[in-house]
Amino acid sequence: MKSVPEYTFYKTKYGGELLVDVVSLEDIRKYIRAHPEHTLSYFDITFITQGSGSLCIGGEKYRLRPGDVLFTKPGEIRKWDMEEIPQGYALIFEEEFLLSFFNDPAFLQNLAYFSRSRVCAHLHIQHIQSRTDGLIRNISEEIHREGSKDKHILRALLYEMLMLLNREYLKVHAPCTEEKSRNRYAERFVVLVDEHFRAHRDTRYYADELCITPNYLNEVVRRHMGINAKSYIRDRSIREAKRLLSYTDLTVSEIADELNFENPSYFIRMFRSQTGMTPLQFRQRTDR
Repeated sequence: MKSVPEYTFYKTKYGGELLVDVVSLEDIRKYIRAHPEHTLSYFDITFITQGSGSLCIGGEKYRLRPGDVLFTKPGEIRKWDMEEIPQGYALIFEEEFLLSFFNDPAFLQNLAYFSRSRVCAHLHIQHIQSRTDGLIRNISEEIHREGSKDKHILRALLYEMLMLLNREYLKVHAPCTEEKSRNRYAERFVVLVDEHFRAHRDTRYYADELCITPNYLNEVVRRHMGINAKSYIRDRSIREAKRLLSYTDLTVSEIADELNFENPSYFIRMFRSQTGMTPLQFRQRTDR
């Protein structure tokens, strides 16, 4: 099994426990270079201010330019391009920092860019960058303020940033989807697929679990995510296959069995039809 390093939150960096921070990419460059591929135990919003490069989050590669924002959830695998690391800063925080105040366990999951069904981990915000820069400055100044830090002010500033970015994200990636994002069938479908995609790839199974018809499930999922239910289930299987090919030493046959394909040949055909390469070609590419 290949090991992916995890970076954890430095909770006592400023003396007493503080679960929010702003760090420059310049300051953490040595950690990026030490482990360009890693996971985080906390939420991360990275702002690019200068330079270029690329960052892969959850298997998706994003080309970077000034004004870009990247969103990373705890446990997601991300990989920096080592040829060029841009300048910028990261707003990082633990879920506990907000939950202890808002008393809403689903608050972060209800943000479009941190939801289970998000379509993209990237946003370009150059048109509002002066406002986000101002919020970052205010957060940083409060964190570095002598004496005790006012956590209520920090939560208020963080909340403003999160909601501002959520509004902009919805404009770009999900116009008119604030109502869709609350669609209980689509959200429940995503959770069910995460739990059962290895054993069940048939749309009817999920429709029956939700007590709706397959046609209605397809309509709901298409409206919510832009693809039908069968395609979403298939894509979830492909994502897991990519993860197993990249981070385990399981053979192609063992992965086909792990994902409950009837035989390795069918798994290889399906993988190739969706990615343009065989599982072994994909593994060889990621091992470079």
